[in-house]
Amino acid sequence: MKIAFFETDKKEQAYIAEKLKSRSVQFFPGEITPSSLKKIQGVEAIGVFIYSKVNKKVLDALPKLKLVATMSTGFDHIDVAECKKRNIIVCNVPSYGENTVAEHTFALLLAISRKIHLSYERTQKADFSAVGLEGFDLKGKTIGVVGCGHIGEHVVRIARGFEMNVLVHEKHPDKKQAKKLGYKISSLDNIYKNSDILTFHLPLLPSTKHIFNKDSLKKIKKGCVIINTSRGEIIDTEALIYGLSKGIIGGAGLDVLEGECYIKEEKQVLHKNFPKECDLQTILRNHVLLKQPNVLITPHNAFNSHEALNRISDTTVKTILFFEKGKKINKIN
Repeated sequence: MKIAFFETDKKEQAYIAEKLKSRSVQFFPGEITPSSLKKIQGVEAIGVFIYSKVNKKVLDALPKLKLVATMSTGFDHIDVAECKKRNIIVCNVPSYGENTVAEHTFALLLAISRKIHLSYERTQKADFSAVGLEGFDLKGKTIGVVGCGHIGEHVVRIARGFEMNVLVHEKHPDKKQAKKLGYKISSLDNIYKNSDILTFHLPLLPSTKHIFNKDSLKKIKKGCVIINTSRGEIIDTEALIYGLSKGIIGGAGLDVLEGECYIKEEKQVLHKNFPKECDLQTILRNHVLLKQPNVLITPHNAFNSHEALNRISDTTVKTILFFEKGKKINKIN
């Protein structure tokens, strides 16, 4: 089978080449272009990322194409309907970083609960005083998990390992899962009222934008710590800043910020085409949250582990190998 991959760096190319070493594989660091199309005549499968537009023009140039495997969860850069007309299968990477993001959630929480960032700054100055660095235990605390999909499930498991009480708010609650994982299904208002820690694991939709807002501040437990590793717009930044300034919120761990450039895929922030105006450093430089000692911000990095990035390549390779055997997995159309 002849295969071509686009938008891959040298590390990905070496990793994928080893997995597909008995096949004819071509790699291109950039997205699909008219000149690159001329070099891949006869390919039966292509691997792409979100900047490669797989449209009618591209499909016309690749008459032998049978499979489009996008190395992303989203697939709106592909004309799926046109592929279907031509009996070209389109596959994606349904998931790859559930435990990775959940672990980062707790990295933020632990850093805040034990004031790791403040301790590090102090010791960097050769100051080993522990005054003002008193933290708090997670054991026995109540964590409210808003959104219990694949990532939320991992958060629950980790929280139970810390012997925390877990409340979950989910649009479609699963009683069997709740019993299995040991959490209580709860209304959002009840979670706000009783949680020592609030963590959000939701997609950004009209219904979830600013799900945490100024009205939420009237309901939450005083001193509650807020963690967000999902999307910045889930939380109203104005409400967050107000809550912190008034002592209503005890601290915040944020991997995402409201106002950062719209990100379709986490891996997009590593890409050379990620717009300079979306650089999180620029956003953070003047961001008032950055100046708060009880706020810890990371640069949309929760997804970014060696294993998670390899899982993207592994899923894509597996999709191709199964397709060779006549089996279709991770199929969109």
